[in-house]
Amino acid sequence: QVQLVESGGGLVQPGGFLQLSCVASGINFRFYIMAWYRQAPGKQRELVAQITSGGSTNYADSVKGRFTISRDNAKNTVCLQMNSLKPEDTAVYYCNARNSVNFNAWGQGTQVTVSS
Repeated sequence: QVQLVESGGGLVQPGGFLQLSCVASGINFRFYIMAWYRQAPGKQRELVAQITSGGSTNYADSVKGRFTISRDNAKNTVCLQMNSLKPEDTAVYYCNARNSVNFNAWGQGTQVTVSS
């Protein structure tokens, strides 16, 4: 059974920070590209950050320089450190695992709200 479980969301003020974590099970974690997506109300789900098995990363322009994605293959965990949060970062954040045949697994999502 494939399962991705996110944690770490919450309510923070603009300029604040949060760290999201995602623990994967049911997949050979080392062979998957891991990513964080987010979806704000009324908007499409968008890629926020991605990391390969080798540690190569890419980020959405909107979060570049503020967010950092990392992975620990020994713990089957991917994290997203979010700094300097802005109201436009408010969304449900989803952990994603993708393999070479575009099999996608999704977490349940964790709410991030940035508001004063």
